[in-house]
Amino acid sequence: MPERIMYVQLKTGHALDAGPAWISRVRFTKTWKTAYFHGRTLAREQSWDANFRDVDTDEWFWLSGPKRDRTDARYGHGAPTVDDDARAHYEAFLDGAPLPGREHG
Repeated sequence: MPERIMYVQLKTGHALDAGPAWISRVRFTKTWKTAYFHGRTLAREQSWDANFRDVDTDEWFWLSGPKRDRTDARYGHGAPTVDDDARAHYEAFLDGAPLPGREHG
């Protein structure tokens, strides 16, 4: 199952880009239509401001690859929580290294 370090932000119940956010390891199915994050199952769907929906809670999330300039939120600012198991790779990425699984783009 492909795994990526991603920027994940909860959209449901929060003003535009004001929800909590994480830099986290996210596992994806082969088709990339389902993501697994913090014990949640997220289905790829499109809404006005999100691209994944929690299949159990109907909460919406924005998932994106992290950016080196830390402008990860689409319209706002805010520091995401960096999960401990993603920290070393994320910090290396900020210093110029590729993210695991993205060595060739």
